[in-house]
Amino acid sequence: MTMIDPVRRELLKNALVTTADNALVMVTRTARTSNVKNSMDFSAAVCDGRGRLVAQGLAVPVHLGVVMPALEACLDYFGDDIHEGDVLASNDPYSGCSHLNDIFTFKPVYVNGKRIAIVSLILHHSDLGGRVPGGNAADSMEIFEEGLRIPPLKLVEKGVVNTTLMRIIEFNTRVPDRVMGDVRAQLAALDNAAAEVEKLAKEWGDPETLDAYLNDLIDYAEKLTRADIEQLPDGEVEFEEWNDDDGVGNGPIRIHLKLTKKGSEIVADFSGTDEDKGGAVHCNRAFTVSCAYAAIRTVLSDAIPNNAGLYRAIDVKTKHGTFVDVKFPAAVGSRGQVGFRLRSIVLGALALLLPGRMPACAGGSEFAIAASGNDLQGRRFLHLEFHNNTGLGGNPDSDGQDAGPYCIGNLANVPVELIEAENPLRIDEYGFLPDTGGKGKYRGALGIVRQYRLLADDVQVQVRSDRFKSQPWGIFGGEGGAGAKSILNPGAEAEEMLPSKFTRRFKAGDVLRFEMAGAGGYGPSSERDPAAIAEDVRQGKVTAPQSS
Repeated sequence: MTMIDPVRRELLKNALVTTADNALVMVTRTARTSNVKNSMDFSAAVCDGRGRLVAQGLAVPVHLGVVMPALEACLDYFGDDIHEGDVLASNDPYSGCSHLNDIFTFKPVYVNGKRIAIVSLILHHSDLGGRVPGGNAADSMEIFEEGLRIPPLKLVEKGVVNTTLMRIIEFNTRVPDRVMGDVRAQLAALDNAAAEVEKLAKEWGDPETLDAYLNDLIDYAEKLTRADIEQLPDGEVEFEEWNDDDGVGNGPIRIHLKLTKKGSEIVADFSGTDEDKGGAVHCNRAFTVSCAYAAIRTVLSDAIPNNAGLYRAIDVKTKHGTFVDVKFPAAVGSRGQVGFRLRSIVLGALALLLPGRMPACAGGSEFAIAASGNDLQGRRFLHLEFHNNTGLGGNPDSDGQDAGPYCIGNLANVPVELIEAENPLRIDEYGFLPDTGGKGKYRGALGIVRQYRLLADDVQVQVRSDRFKSQPWGIFGGEGGAGAKSILNPGAEAEEMLPSKFTRRFKAGDVLRFEMAGAGGYGPSSERDPAAIAEDVRQGKVTAPQSS
């Protein structure tokens, strides 16, 4: 057996994480679409030669729990037909991926003929065809409506790019110049990551020794995870929340969790969730598992490596055919929205298990928009934007951070100036909404407004949002945050309240106003410091009539 040097193991862990981070930096510098280069809707990871996650970059947490099932499907399909210079790719939710826009790519790394690692890169591509631009329509009923479905294939074979597949992708997107630019950026960053891992492996000299260290790194993460979980109190708690609807008229949808912590393990059981009835807001099992991992990770030590060992102590149960474990051929393009609800449910259960340690519910309407048409010069445009960082709930010792990030997100804000420069859109208003944070000893974050004015005719807009009916919850006496709403042409004679999810065409001059929900408060508002109330009023976060 190889004797493991803990210092060397730590250096290896940090080198692999840096490799993943470097891949993301390269994508940011070379990608074409705003959703990738500005929002940073991507993730990178390094797996060992067997396909087990050993390191991940600073990326979208819910991507990472799906890496192994997506890679497993590729490895199972190709078996021994995997060679140096290959790049495996898939976006099929029924082959371990999460939704069609996320193309998972994997490049094996070989040293002396032995596969010692596999580097992974996931990008959310803005458009891969389908009935609605952007591919995230909530009212799709089958996966076949959502765009190009790529089963496990080789995007590159023995160093030669699969031009057939590349042309298929190019001919199945509304904005080929930008999407293909992102695909090329993805392949270039993957090559760079593979070269870094290969160089690292050669410095170790002996592939068997490196493999032993990678195996130990996974075991080490499991050991630390179990030790951390053992420090949490044993118990069984239940928590449930509601999705407003499923995008096709059914709802509200009940999502139920029974969380059991015993010894060094946590079991998250979603089997009591409502049966699926259609639409595309629901998700497959792989995504539910990934969301649960990301939420539970927030109560564990930062020192634990983010790899497959962490997952071994967490058992996620689902019932096939429910809203969180759909059956083929269900559409799942809008699955991101239910991901936020899954997160808040897991964190709500943990708040019951760990009173005095967890915050109230985060805010936001889980708002996403895709707008597409021809600009004033007749060129096709497609604007895709996800608002994930819309505010945190009140904490046991502080107010919720306004515009703070969800624990499953990490997506960045898209600057107004870039939106207006690249699309026939004008942002009339972008800011915080006063009086929307849940009252409490510690106030929840404020809701956010984003108001768009269309400058071109016949623009098709698809919106996916929620929290119109089910408001973000307060905790321990704190009040819930204000709900969300969408308005067409606010203040005009033709003002119209819009539903939480829709696909519709609009004309030049139309104004779309989206108000996102505020976060929940923590503790009774009667215990709030008067000085904090005065400061809220001074900053305009709370109006004087609402300050009492």
